[in-house]
Amino acid sequence: MKISRNWLQTYFDQELPSMEVLSDALTFHAFEIDGVDPVYAHTAQSGENAEPVDYVLDVKITPNRGHDCLSHRGVAKELSAILKLPLAGVSSDISTRSLEHKLGELGKGSSESASVSVVINTPLCRRYVAGHMKNITVAPSPQWLVDRLAAVGQRSINNIVDATNYVMFDLGQPLHAFAAEKLLLGGETSRQYAIAVRAAKDGECLLALDDKSYTLSEANVVIADDNTGEAIGIAGVKGGKPAGVSEMTKEIILESANFDGVSVRKTAQALKLRTDASQRFEQQLSPELAGAAMQAVVDLILQLSPGAEVVGFVDVYPHPQEKKTVAATVAQVAAVLGNTFGEREITDSFDRLGFVYKKETTSATDGKKADTVFTVSVPPERLDITIAEDLIEEVGRIQGYDNVPAVALPAFSKSIEINKNFYWSEKIREYLVSQGFSEVFTSVFADHGERVVLNKVDGVKPYLRDKLIPGLVNALESNKRNKDLLNLKRVSLFEIGTVWVDGDEKLALGLAVENHKGQKNAIETLTDLENFLGVPVSEKIGDTSVRQRYLDDLVSNRVTPTHYDDAPLSTTERYQAFSKYPYIVRDVAAWFPAAVDEKKIATLIQNEAGELCVKISLFDTFTKGDKTSLAFRLIFQSFDRTLTDDDANAAMEKVYSKLKAEGFEIR
Repeated sequence: MKISRNWLQTYFDQELPSMEVLSDALTFHAFEIDGVDPVYAHTAQSGENAEPVDYVLDVKITPNRGHDCLSHRGVAKELSAILKLPLAGVSSDISTRSLEHKLGELGKGSSESASVSVVINTPLCRRYVAGHMKNITVAPSPQWLVDRLAAVGQRSINNIVDATNYVMFDLGQPLHAFAAEKLLLGGETSRQYAIAVRAAKDGECLLALDDKSYTLSEANVVIADDNTGEAIGIAGVKGGKPAGVSEMTKEIILESANFDGVSVRKTAQALKLRTDASQRFEQQLSPELAGAAMQAVVDLILQLSPGAEVVGFVDVYPHPQEKKTVAATVAQVAAVLGNTFGEREITDSFDRLGFVYKKETTSATDGKKADTVFTVSVPPERLDITIAEDLIEEVGRIQGYDNVPAVALPAFSKSIEINKNFYWSEKIREYLVSQGFSEVFTSVFADHGERVVLNKVDGVKPYLRDKLIPGLVNALESNKRNKDLLNLKRVSLFEIGTVWVDGDEKLALGLAVENHKGQKNAIETLTDLENFLGVPVSEKIGDTSVRQRYLDDLVSNRVTPTHYDDAPLSTTERYQAFSKYPYIVRDVAAWFPAAVDEKKIATLIQNEAGELCVKISLFDTFTKGDKTSLAFRLIFQSFDRTLTDDDANAAMEKVYSKLKAEGFEIR
């Protein structure tokens, strides 16, 4: 999530520290930071003399904290706890049991609105708060609001829509505004706007605010005008065009609701319509947040639209979120984090997090030492805190995991269980690598097979593979075209991977070999492997370049070993990136004195060929009399462009000139 420093600053009276300090605080105690970007004034261009007016942190919120930290408030609370910075006027509790009183005062009347009603006809909506406002003036937003939204990548629409977006990015609760004039008032007796939350009808269509029409199913949830039955929004995902706010809007119905996260995720995925709202609902928000967000957006609209009035509201909350307590003892914390963190550090952590807790000391009984129990009243938005270990995690990350002492693991008391397939797979790998083979991993998706993938990657390969051979053949052909660059005489590949055949998953070994006269083909290599393993040799008919056998057929009769062999000592070469641009091959051969040093000649040629020569190898040599002919192959390639023949020819001219200057005869 993008977090604006200026926005964060509104949560603190004290000046926030540098972006480096903020970034490190979150990185080492809460979340990874993907980047820090400066924001310049809309009239200025970034440059040496331009001063940023804001900075934006790209915070990678972990899934377990999406409940509360996909918001500026959530990140502000984290920084407050980590850096010991007091929050300015921010309660640690978002519970809104007193919402009715607050909005009732704003509406100058009863808290239960006579102008709007809500009915929930699906268990996939836990709470729905609807607020009715009139005398609205839809206009451009003030510059401060435009800048705040722009900093987090949002385009300003108008003051009403911007207000709902602002509160979503501020508190984490998605909201929506419907134009009341586009809804149908009820009959003469009720004269109410009516909102219904229901399952969509199979095949029901909705024109959304993005001007695209979506066909819905009964698995989707919609917001509907209950007086007409017409859908006006896709619950938790997108509002509908039929009730969209425009410049002519004078009355609005505000929505602050809580929808089932799994349902929203499936709807967004099925419709290919993932939004900022759906991203938050997918994390399963606390229904308590809906009331706080309604209060915040009403306050903001009253500020942005002078003369606006709250007519009333309705809050349908059939099963309020239960208040939860979780307990952890000092002994439990010590058992997980070591004895470094005691009662003082636990108290400090919970105070900094704003937790409400009580502390009790237990008596020593039945040989157990006295202990201190911390019972925490879990904030309603912290849905991730359910067991003692969750509280222990809070202590560890607030105090700093770098302060947790390193402790040697105890000796493993049980006998090691040997996985037969793994053991013999490693033996097969070692054998094939010793024979000059390279291991590859090809895609498990295929054009044909027994099992169709439900959520396929694309329409080209919708099946799970039933054999390794097609993937190996493609890998063989691809590598044959690049063997000069790879400095290979021939390409020999193998793969050990899963196939789906005969209604089961099986582990298979596949070989793919570039056939060369006088060198072993795939059948002969497999025969040698079978002899090495001591298993019956397979048939020697068929394609000699590719071969496959199921691992069970190779190792089923082998004795299960009692221990794993020690890994051989080896050195690993450092990985080097390869270029995506094509390469050019050039050969050069010359006569040299019989006792010439081949490595020195190769170095001489490399120096003249320049940095575009990425590889040089000796591929032919013979001696005639007192002279030796050496033939070298040069590979030219660039990392930033496609080379031309002129590039390679120019480099080779330098090579020829140098060899001649040294007195060598070019062949």
